Amino acid sequence: MRMDAAEWDIYYFVKAQAGRFLSPREIGRRIGTKRKFHHDPDWVKPILLRMAERGILESNEDGCYRLKPMPKQDIWGKSWASPEIADLLQKKGKGFGRLLMVEDEDKYYDNL
Repeated sequence: MRMDAAEWDIYYFVKAQAGRFLSPREIGRRIGTKRKFHHDPDWVKPILLRMAERGILESNEDGCYRLKPMPKQDIWGKSWASPEIADLLQKKGKGFGRLLMVEDEDKYYDNL
């Protein structure tokens, strides 16, 4: 099942927080419009639960969420590289087998 627009918004917001656990209230306030949040402050909870069930997010005992780290076997032996570095390596004729790109991470979470 692929992520819908609301899930992508949540994914990118939580991803930018670098592993911090965020409350559903904070996520809903930052992702949605003011009107949406004031009308229903809990609008984001069903989406967060759905993402947690699919393995995109993980929660702690306080009910806060963060992006679940990619499994070690998917990233073992690979190095993160920016698109600019990848372009330079491609021009030099170097291999891409050990590079991990942002697009790879996005594809991984989208396919959960």
